[in-house]
Amino acid sequence: MENASESVPENPAADADAAVPATGAPRLSVVATPIGNLADLSPRARETLLAADCIACEDTRTTGNMLRRFGIERPLIAYHEHNELASAAGIAAKIEAGARVALVCDAGTPTLSDPGFRVVRECRRRGLAVEPVPGPCALIAALSASGLPTNAFAYHGFLPPKTAARRRFLEENRDSKITLAVYESCHRIRAFAEEIADVLGGARVVCFARELTKLHETVLTGPISEVLPRLVGKNLKGEFVVLIAPPDFAL
Repeated sequence: MENASESVPENPAADADAAVPATGAPRLSVVATPIGNLADLSPRARETLLAADCIACEDTRTTGNMLRRFGIERPLIAYHEHNELASAAGIAAKIEAGARVALVCDAGTPTLSDPGFRVVRECRRRGLAVEPVPGPCALIAALSASGLPTNAFAYHGFLPPKTAARRRFLEENRDSKITLAVYESCHRIRAFAEEIADVLGGARVVCFARELTKLHETVLTGPISEVLPRLVGKNLKGEFVVLIAPPDFAL
């Protein structure tokens, strides 16, 4: 691996200019937004949203509320899992016509278990400029605070809702040498925790994280036999990031 000093360009500003379209050039900007704490919106993300000709979002009400908190007013285009395919072509056409479009999801980084992938793919197919404007991501936030191995991990998004499918996933990955990462609904989290204990054994180290950066942020790390009882009786609203350590890992 290169030393940090070797990886820094001699002229960072010039290098940055070469990496993104010129100011005002048409593009799709994939903008990460806060997952809870509004202070996490970066200055660059705010500037990108302000400069956009329009903002493509999952839910115009959710994004509209966030934008008003920052004093940003821009036309909104609704895209979601039910209209994403049709919306992708329309958004790409706007960029071809010279528009700057910002792509956001309800919270966090677009396209990670959220709509947006088809929009980005359509822009890439047409040779249009796409720039990432990075920021909050529940997955990375949970990994960073978990205490589980982060040198390598596999992200599997949301698992199927059926018990048999979740158990099959656990059985197939029982001996994984890297940390497993999934998202899970609050409605199935207790059942999934019980399945982890049953299939992988009570000693398997896990991390259950929810409401990250919010008032009721919760990060539970330890053997599943100890974490499972701590879920009982708790308010389990919100989506969970669930991390499962390799079988030979111990805190």
